[in-house]
This record gives sequence, C-alpha cells and structure tokens, in this order.
Amino acid sequence: MHRTSYTHLAAADQALLRAARGAQETAYARYSGFPVGAALLSADGRIFTGCNIENASYGLTICAERVALFTAIATGVRVFAAIAVVAGGADTEPSMPCGACRQVLAEFGPPFRVLLAGPGAAGPVLVTSVAELLPHPFTLDAIE
Repeated sequence: MHRTSYTHLAAADQALLRAARGAQETAYARYSGFPVGAALLSADGRIFTGCNIENASYGLTICAERVALFTAIATGVRVFAAIAVVAGGADTEPSMPCGACRQVLAEFGPPFRVLLAGPGAAGPVLVTSVAELLPHPFTLDAIE
C-alpha cells in the first residue's frame, strides 16, 4: 500500500475517484451519517458506481463497494481493473473497506487495484490491491 495525492494519479484514476465522489453524494446514510461512494472499473473500461444504502434494520444495510460490484455482475461483467472508494468527511483519512466487502471483491479477482480517498481532492489517496487488503480470502477451491 502506498500513499499519494490526487494530482499524482493517472487521469484514469482521477476519473474513477471523481465517479466515486459523485456516487457518495447519493448515499443513503441516514443512521450513521457516514456516506460512502464507490466506482468500479471493468477490464473493458466501463465504470459502475454504488453508494452505501442504510436501513433501520442495520443488518440489511449494504456497502457502496458491493452495490457497485453487484451492479456490474448483474450486467454480465466479471473482470475488473480497479475500484475507487470515497468515504467520510472532508478532513478525514481514507477509510478501509469492511471485511465483507473485501471478501466479495476477492471473489472476482484479487489482483485488481484499490484507490481509497476522502471526498476532497486535496486529501491523501491510498493505493493498494484487493489481494493486499485480504491476502487469504475464504474460497471453496479446496472442496471443488
């Protein structure tokens, strides 16, 4: 994992973060007050966005990363290049994806890149990978 700034990212990564920031604006974070946006880049160049959607029955809440991924999967996409996740307030450090999101992302290709940032372009960006976030995901390979 390395830390960089928005201005040092490639144009494609900046665009992915902008898409995640746009998705964050549509978050339904009524209970936590912690809006999250995600933008998932498919290997063929399409971007799928998602936001966290909370529910009064907390267990029914879904994270932005899974919304973006499930939207892509529902359209038939299975190979991804990167995901950008934007969370928190203007002055916060980038937040890490939860364990459930790490596991679901690992299902569809641990090698892809992960960009983590706050909502403001001036803040730091953490660049990592799904494999680094979850080095030993649960799989069914051993029983197949």
